[in-house]
This record gives sequence, C-alpha cells and structure tokens, in this order.
Amino acid sequence: MNARIPLIGCLAVVVVCAGLSLAVQARETARQATAQGTVLHVCNCGADCQCKTVSTKPGKCECGQELAAMHVLKIEKGEGILCTCGQDCQCKLNEKDSTKCGCGKPVKRVSLKGLYVCACGEGCTCNTVSDKPGKCHCGSDLRKVT
Repeated sequence: MNARIPLIGCLAVVVVCAGLSLAVQARETARQATAQGTVLHVCNCGADCQCKTVSTKPGKCECGQELAAMHVLKIEKGEGILCTCGQDCQCKLNEKDSTKCGCGKPVKRVSLKGLYVCACGEGCTCNTVSDKPGKCHCGSDLRKVT
C-alpha cells in the first residue's frame, strides 16, 4: 500500500506537467494565429480552374486536388487576399504593389462568401476568418459574408 503513494504522486506530477504543456502550446498557437491572421485552405489548381474551393480546414477541393494552405493578408469587400507562399510565411502585402506579397510572389484573391470575418471595421488587421460565428482574434464579433 505504501509503495502506491509515490507512484500516485509521480502520476499526478506527470498529469499536471502534461496539462501545463498543452496550455502553453494552445497559447502559442493563438499568438501565432493573431500574428499571422487566419490560414485558409484554397484550391490552387491554376488560373483556369473553376472550382474556387475555400475552407478553414485542410482537405481536397471540388476538382480533386489537395487544398493549399495560405494565410490571409487582408480582407477587402468580402474577398480574402492570400499569400501564396504557404501557411508558415510571415510576409505582408507588398505596400508598393497590392498584387504581390512582400516576398514578391503573387497574391490570390478568394471569395469569403458564407464564411465569417472580423467586423472590427476599417483598418482592422487581425484578418480573422472562420466557418462559424463567434469572436475574432482582436475580440470583435465575426460577421457573415453574404
């Protein structure tokens, strides 16, 4: 019986450490999401592709290709302006040429119709996009794009 007490104590320490590790990981993920904006998964089959799939989750587009992860640079009139460099890219929209990322690659414009975007107004840079109503990274309400 006495041998179980240290075992239970060790188990409790492991559970607490795992919980703290998960909390730190969740906080870091939220911090990165706020810094980068939202990552969307979009069809990247080329200019001639007509499927125009946009999702908040990885998967396949309507034409059968894997969706490409891209982060939102800006939300403008129901459209997302996305960085084509990939999900981990940290660049911003090119200030001199709005058709390019800061790294020089072209941006991709996608319709956000049916998704929810931040409603914090003009000049907002949190670039939150969601498939459900709720709050954006900056704490404002999300509004549905129609």
